[in-house]
Amino acid sequence: MPVPIAADPPAEEDRPPRLRFDLAEASGALGDLGTFLPLVVALATVGGLDLGAILFFAGICNILSGLAFGQPIPVQPMKAIAAVAIAEALAPAEIAAAGLAAGAVVFLLGATGLVEVVERRVPAAVVRGIQLGVGLKLFVAGIQQIGPLGPELEGPLLAAGGAALVLLTGRWPRFPAALLLFLAGFLVLALRRPELYGHLALGWSGPSLVVPDAAAWREGILRGTLPQLPLTLLNSVIAVCALSEDLFPRRGIGTRPMALSVGLMNLGCCWFGAMPMCHGSGGLAGQYRFGARTGGSVVLLGLAKVLVAVLFGSSAMALLAAYPAAILGLMLCFAGVELAAPARKAATPDGFLVVIVTAGGCLGFDTAVGFLLGLAVALGLGLRDRLRCA
Repeated sequence: MPVPIAADPPAEEDRPPRLRFDLAEASGALGDLGTFLPLVVALATVGGLDLGAILFFAGICNILSGLAFGQPIPVQPMKAIAAVAIAEALAPAEIAAAGLAAGAVVFLLGATGLVEVVERRVPAAVVRGIQLGVGLKLFVAGIQQIGPLGPELEGPLLAAGGAALVLLTGRWPRFPAALLLFLAGFLVLALRRPELYGHLALGWSGPSLVVPDAAAWREGILRGTLPQLPLTLLNSVIAVCALSEDLFPRRGIGTRPMALSVGLMNLGCCWFGAMPMCHGSGGLAGQYRFGARTGGSVVLLGLAKVLVAVLFGSSAMALLAAYPAAILGLMLCFAGVELAAPARKAATPDGFLVVIVTAGGCLGFDTAVGFLLGLAVALGLGLRDRLRCA
């Protein structure tokens, strides 16, 4: 008998790189700015957080995430906490308490492995439905940012030109379309409101310690943490891990390290005025759509955030607040389409029904309601099949 010969290990050049630094990665890194910039500016203006601290710690977490995961895993604001902080004007200490409590819970779920138990119990069609629902939400939010078709057509025309650029260059996945769009936004800003560039001042005083008192803990947990936890668990851990496997087959990131990452970001940074942070499937979809394929993209983005924070601090607020919303909205639209696309893998009629119900609940209410509706339908269909076989 011939002796079996072990297969040669894959050549180093055949292994996908964990880090790459080029124009395509830099372009892809900007694909998440459609949600990041508006929420960051609002948290700084309404929530009273220091813009320098927000950018600095988000940048540090970007760098660490890129190095740890080797994929373009984004760092985003925790949206439910951000929404409550903006709508109800939470104080910085209350925002910090909400982020710290959410981070502690998610960290414990990851450290104990319970998050993997939850992942195994959630039907795949429900996860696809969450991806579809959140993707459609991003698309609708992007359209709203672009603006209506009224007498002032600046926003729609700017978005139409940007969309043409993205679609015409779609054959070249390494073409830096998002980078060109982002730079074009600053050019438009320079032509429309050049005085804003004169408001930039060098220097940042650095972070300050935020220690919530008992009242801040109570308000932060009740108003911020509780509505945030379902969204973090479903979209920032389970859905982003599912999308990671879709985009990078056999290299998908597990829910346990993702949950630990979310927990550590908040436990380590919210004490110093950082915004509550998470990872998100929409951000991963947007960054991938615009060319990001490795962790190098978010490392580059993190370095840029840290540089802006250290150089300009809060003086960059006026410039970021006035950045053309149409360009951010366009990026959001493409991110939504990219995130919604994996829902087509629900090939069976029953799976498609669960996807649609879940997505409808996400659109009409929120991610938690969509999850519960989709789970109820999936369980009902499973019970029906078991009764048929009995």
